[in-house]
Amino acid sequence: MTTITASRRPRGPLLSSELSTPVKPILRKPPQVLGTRSRDDEEDDSEHPDAKRRKTVMFDESLNMVKDLGSRSLDQVKQEVRLALQRHAAGDDEDYDNLKEIFGSDQKQRSSRNSDDEDYEAKSQDLLAYVVALTSHVTQLGRSCSGLVKAILKCSWLTRDDVFAKAFVQFLAALSSAQGSYLAQVLSMMVDKFSESRLRSPPNFPPVSRETVRQRLHLGLRYLLALFPAARSVLVGLITSKFPYSEESKAIHLAYVDNLLRLMKHTPELERDIMELITSRVVKLDVEMQLDLEETDDNITAAVMLQLRSDEAKANNDDEDDDADDSDAESVLSDDSALDENSAKVLHIKNHIEKMDAILDTLFELYTPYFSDPESPEAISCYENMLSDFSNVVLPTYRSRHSQFLVFYFGQKSTRLTEMFVGTLFNIAFESTRPSIVKQSAVAYLASFVARGARVTGEQVQTIARTLLNYMDYHRHNYEPECRGPDLRRYTQYYMNVQALLYLFCFRWRDLIDLENSSPRIDPEDPASYLGQDLDWMMGLKSGLQNNIFSKLNPLKVCSPGIVAEFAKLSHHLGLMYIYPRLESNKRIQLSQFVGAYSTGGALRDTGYDPQDEKWTHLDPYFPFDPYQLPISRRRLDESETYLPWTSILDLADPADDETEADDGDEEEENIEEDTATDDESTYD
Repeated sequence: MTTITASRRPRGPLLSSELSTPVKPILRKPPQVLGTRSRDDEEDDSEHPDAKRRKTVMFDESLNMVKDLGSRSLDQVKQEVRLALQRHAAGDDEDYDNLKEIFGSDQKQRSSRNSDDEDYEAKSQDLLAYVVALTSHVTQLGRSCSGLVKAILKCSWLTRDDVFAKAFVQFLAALSSAQGSYLAQVLSMMVDKFSESRLRSPPNFPPVSRETVRQRLHLGLRYLLALFPAARSVLVGLITSKFPYSEESKAIHLAYVDNLLRLMKHTPELERDIMELITSRVVKLDVEMQLDLEETDDNITAAVMLQLRSDEAKANNDDEDDDADDSDAESVLSDDSALDENSAKVLHIKNHIEKMDAILDTLFELYTPYFSDPESPEAISCYENMLSDFSNVVLPTYRSRHSQFLVFYFGQKSTRLTEMFVGTLFNIAFESTRPSIVKQSAVAYLASFVARGARVTGEQVQTIARTLLNYMDYHRHNYEPECRGPDLRRYTQYYMNVQALLYLFCFRWRDLIDLENSSPRIDPEDPASYLGQDLDWMMGLKSGLQNNIFSKLNPLKVCSPGIVAEFAKLSHHLGLMYIYPRLESNKRIQLSQFVGAYSTGGALRDTGYDPQDEKWTHLDPYFPFDPYQLPISRRRLDESETYLPWTSILDLADPADDETEADDGDEEEENIEEDTATDDESTYD
């Protein structure tokens, strides 16, 4: 503690219940008025004989800040602060600088774990006195005192005792009320605390738990927001701009998300902003993780898998151990000499996966209580909000890999929730005002959800398949009169619907069969028992597929080869239709010839467009509910049995099949596993 008049004799204690050492003044020459009593004071004492030690009521009674303060010593500190501020306003900064140094020395002492200053505890109690005194003089802390305010805001107020924390919150409230220009700075300081995952108490102070620190932080934040409701918009901007960068550690991300969820709990008006923010950042992490994996070779991916498995035993470690692990990982990652390039990539990807996994696991845990009764108004309202975030953030983001499993998982809690999700996707997919890329994504989500959702009923599967057929026929009737051949660029939406139905068929073909009118020898649990039997297919399925597959639009030439091959094999062995002649004729078709036929009008003269490039002539086999690969949070899907894995019919690889068919089937079976990421390729299984 910086003092000027060290020889000044000590006064009485500041707080009889908390402080045991005198307050040291900051003034160069203590005025004579300090320590003296006025005549009015004597009259007051005569009227109130028990007022020798007065009680000073602090700013807010709800914070229980009524404390016994030794009035003479507190008045002395207030007077010192007042004179220091007055002299600063007059151009004399010595006492003002000393006042800043009081809070600056707190930072220096806190940064040193092994403080040799035996008087630190006394100085810490003095710090409380100055916080209380400054609260009484916030009207003097104008723009010219911004340096002092900045020093005060850096004070370690969360890791001291409750008395100090409450006094500091009172100061923040009084400062923001008297000097509104500081409100954003105050809120910024508090949001900065969201990222703190490691705690360091000042010397000679007992350790404070993380839970206590966060409770104190949000007690203060809730109080400020109650006093200044308009500050919520400022706070939304701050929590958005200060969200940790993707390179930050898992501990920092989890600390920030936990504080956001606490903020949402006590300030529900910010719920939508907070959840949309978290969702958007999770999606960003998700996409970055996918890019990292796609840019690495198989050896690095395998090394990441092994590293994750080796860390699985540590999953139950406490938070402090997790922090230490993060710290070690970061220090190793930053030491270029300790790691070669491949090892650095492995560590980087591993850390990215763990962050993503931990945040999603937190969100699964957050939402679960709302769906204890999936038919309740709370569950319906919660899922509506989830669908809003999904539609606005997840759906438009290409290559999101895991973020969407929240709506997948909770959307299967009841038939009504499933219908809500499917209805949302249909509305987006077939709404004329939507961008084409968004509509295509919605169709992909629809097909993938129905294919992979284990609790999607057979009746729902048939309804969705019938709806897709209807839209296919609608587009075919519109496009076919002018169609000269398959063209992905012109008929994208149509081809997306066809590919969605083919993909759905590959997973849910059993739900498209009426077992009551089919052979009694069929065992519903044995896919192979369907082979060679007389099957009664859903009404309109066979004719609808034939009309579209053999139309001039020729969707089999444009849809993903892997999906087409699997559909061809299944539909033939199940007796639905035989399309191998069509596939053979398609081999002689060059899609670029049809593209060129339309390019003379200038419609396809896009920069970077190459009709010879397959990505412009074939649909992308993107189905967003391919196997979930995050090692920790995937237990939600495993335990709930809501995810339908890929199952093949072994008997389909029959040597009796004709040679051409067998060759095509074997070649394309490999493609569907590559193109649709079936369970066989799960990286972390």
